[in-house]
Amino acid sequence: MENATTHKNHPDAMENVTKRRDRHDIIVEILKTAINGKIKTHIMYKAKLSYAQINEYLALLVRKGFIEPFVMKQKRVRRRLYRTTEKGMKLLENFESMAELWA
Repeated sequence: MENATTHKNHPDAMENVTKRRDRHDIIVEILKTAINGKIKTHIMYKAKLSYAQINEYLALLVRKGFIEPFVMKQKRVRRRLYRTTEKGMKLLENFESMAELWA
């Protein structure tokens, strides 16, 4: 006998399927991660993106003014970090408000 979780067209089967993240979910994760400033690698791992993907997203978010790059010197090493701007914080708040309404 077939159960609901093995049949693709059964409504309960959708509960066991991993939801594919959309662009908005990824942007929210990047903005949240970069609030206090993070290196690209940390953002990449936290958002579960490839190197090529993080480069595309960061370029877009910097170009739109939601993220800003900055350099921080730690000991003798200069590190490039990214942080969420005020505009990015507003976008994040709007995404979260929409998620609350949708729930």
